[in-house]
Amino acid sequence: MEKFGVNQLRRMYLDFFESKGHLVMKSFSLVPHNDDSLLLINAGMAPLKPYFTGQEIPPRRRVTTCQKCVRTGDIENVGKTARHLTFFEMLGNFSFGDYFKREAIHWSWEFLTRVLKLEPDRLYPTIFIDDDEAYEIWTREVGVAPDHVYRFGKDPETGASDNFWEHGSGPCGPCSEIYYDRGEKYGNGPDDVMGGEGDRFMEIWNNVFTQFNNDGHGNYTELVQKNIDTGMGLERLAVVMQDVETVFEIDTMKAIRDEVCALSNKTYEANASDDISIRLITDHIRSTTFMISDGIMPSNEGRGYVLRRLIRRASRHGRMLGISGEFMARLADVVIRESRDGYPELAEKQEFIRRVLTEEERKFNATIDQGLAMLAQLEDQLSARGERVLSGADAFRLYDTYGFPVDLTAEILEEKGMTYDREGFAAAMEEQRAKARGARKASNYMGKEATVYDDIDNSISSSFVGYDKLEASSKISVLTTEVNPAEDKYGELVDALTDGSRGTVIVDETPFYGTMGGQLGDSGLIETEEGTFRVDETIHLLGGRIGHVGQMISGMLKVGDWVTLQVDADRRANIARNHSATHLLHRALREVLGDHVQQKGSYVDDKKLRFDFVHFSAMSTEEIRKVEDLVNERIAADIPVVTEIMSQEDAKKTGAMALFGEKYGDEVRVVEMGDYSTELCGGTHVGRTGKIQAFKIISEVGSSAGVRRIEALTGPAVFAYYEDIERELNEAAAAAKTKPSDLVEKIGHMQEEIKGLEAELESMKAAAAKEALGNVEDAVKEIKGIKFLAKALEGVDMNGLRDLGDQLKARLGEGIVLLASANDGKVVLMATATEGAQKAGAHAGNLIKGIAGLVGGGGGGRPNMAQAGGKNPAGIPAALAEAERVLEEQLS
Repeated sequence: MEKFGVNQLRRMYLDFFESKGHLVMKSFSLVPHNDDSLLLINAGMAPLKPYFTGQEIPPRRRVTTCQKCVRTGDIENVGKTARHLTFFEMLGNFSFGDYFKREAIHWSWEFLTRVLKLEPDRLYPTIFIDDDEAYEIWTREVGVAPDHVYRFGKDPETGASDNFWEHGSGPCGPCSEIYYDRGEKYGNGPDDVMGGEGDRFMEIWNNVFTQFNNDGHGNYTELVQKNIDTGMGLERLAVVMQDVETVFEIDTMKAIRDEVCALSNKTYEANASDDISIRLITDHIRSTTFMISDGIMPSNEGRGYVLRRLIRRASRHGRMLGISGEFMARLADVVIRESRDGYPELAEKQEFIRRVLTEEERKFNATIDQGLAMLAQLEDQLSARGERVLSGADAFRLYDTYGFPVDLTAEILEEKGMTYDREGFAAAMEEQRAKARGARKASNYMGKEATVYDDIDNSISSSFVGYDKLEASSKISVLTTEVNPAEDKYGELVDALTDGSRGTVIVDETPFYGTMGGQLGDSGLIETEEGTFRVDETIHLLGGRIGHVGQMISGMLKVGDWVTLQVDADRRANIARNHSATHLLHRALREVLGDHVQQKGSYVDDKKLRFDFVHFSAMSTEEIRKVEDLVNERIAADIPVVTEIMSQEDAKKTGAMALFGEKYGDEVRVVEMGDYSTELCGGTHVGRTGKIQAFKIISEVGSSAGVRRIEALTGPAVFAYYEDIERELNEAAAAAKTKPSDLVEKIGHMQEEIKGLEAELESMKAAAAKEALGNVEDAVKEIKGIKFLAKALEGVDMNGLRDLGDQLKARLGEGIVLLASANDGKVVLMATATEGAQKAGAHAGNLIKGIAGLVGGGGGGRPNMAQAGGKNPAGIPAALAEAERVLEEQLS
């Protein structure tokens, strides 16, 4: 058997199915597009769901892909076994109502036996128990011996079957898997048989024949359009073709594994514990490299939390292997070198990937030390209480707050004869997982609430014609009533909308831009002689439809009417200014801060722009000024803004920048602003940069870990911004009785004057408070040999009480002073105790705590000084009286 590398196998598979009339599509991003049912793409068919459901029309009815996937459902087993992976590649060929069972079976056999030249007698197809059609194709047409074809049914208790694919209600169907007999050297025990759990027979291909619809109650009907969904794990296929024992020995993964061993000075298969760490790091570095390449950033929620967990698990296992410092960027270099053949974007983003990994490792290296310190404190507290079990909540806090792995917590505790509450930890963990699941919304098949938009005829679509015009005529193809699931309004298809009703209008051609790519959609009017519809927002719907959402303000619109669509020109112009400014801003940020700056998202409407970008510290005032200057220089230069449509390959040659995670078609729009900015963008823009008029950054803040956010204004909004500042400046100058040009100097004089007046006021308050005290010697009592002075005052604030307390304490020599003052309907209490009084047992904090409730408040403090506030001045006499009893108890 000829051995093929992973990259060879990927190309051979795609080339084979391209020869069978399939369109080769590049792998979709790991970030699901328009699918809230998934955090990450976890199967080859997942990005193609809109084509299977008919919600979108596929670019061709035959498609083949090699899809990158991430699954973390059994992450705890990764490393412990040689089977489990979080990252894998899935080869697939798909038919959307084109070919079906016969072609899928024949081609799978042809690829395995003629292209890869696997021995036919070592291949074992399986079929669903009653799929006689598949059995006939395998045995009579392909020529597989009947004793090599296995039938498997559903589990009588669970209803599950490896040979019948279904996911609740909806499309489903039987499967036909293909197993390869790897020979007795990989197992000859009782489990090493077809259908067993041994390693000898390995599944390498799965043909899913989607031919039924399940109504959710176990009733199956034939689908009119039958589909093919096949999957073949590339790594598993490589195990067979390279005749190695596990996926960690195939060429691309062995290269990573060997680098882990080199960094740690360890030998694989020399120590079982080390092997777990080596395998885990080998797997996790693949997942993290590809996730970062697709624009995912470490965070504490959603897919960002998955990435952070993978990085920190790998980093911690690196420590266990003895690797010091940050090392994952070096491993990412190996991943990129081994995978760039199939994923050239990895090389393009290599420096960015390295930086994100290194930054996250540094954070973890800091937090793990904090975690160790916190765990030591918790151990001391347990010992002091005579306990040996750390609470599950504390163990989870170490894990969640400090990224401290619970198995490391358990190991350290065990060394001291302690353990932790596993059930309590599991409960806290499940609560966290529930939060992560909450990031995925309650979903139908595509992860969204079903609305009337799902019922629109798939043949209906819309074309956007508004790049160079703001008015167009078109025919209404669909009208719906209001859609607002938050208010339980899911809409209905209607023939007409009448005066006052809210709804959605869909036409064949529209100049209205739908919200997309961070740009807010257009507003305006749709009119006929019979009625006027106000468009409040424009949205994109599945199937290439554009919805105009709003309200009928007069008359009636009907399906089939020819209408005039008029975009609000001023609003579109302001949106275009803000959108074009984001392109200039992006380039200026890279010039000032460095090439690591990558756009992480944007939002532009008619009022302002918001721009999120990768940067790891706050911008200085000088950096912000430089960016503003660069953008305004390009605006003043009045550079032509040129838009061209070209292929993705041609666009790359121009150096055009693309947004992480954005989905682009075969043809893209390239927006050029001279030689300063070139980006892929489908939005609307000004014709020349001079139309932007002006640019002003109004805020720069952190958005999330490693991401900064700028908000800025352009055009008339900048002028309005400065007009507001000028108005406020004039109002302030008038209030200060000076000119705006002299305001700063005037404020300085006023501050000095205020400072002098405040000092004079404090002096007068102190004198008044001292006078209010009168002759205090007669009020001094002695309690168990300790002098005690309690006095009620009027109109003295806390600062005054503290000053008086210090004076009285000095006059007493040794003792306790308690002062209470009623001031504007509120009470302030202050107690102070000398060192001698404290040695006798007096505690000012506990004294205040014991009496504060009587004045409707609370408080406390240190043994030598304490204070409190209250709302009941009438309670002051009772509080002073109670103070004698409290102090007597303290001194007993």
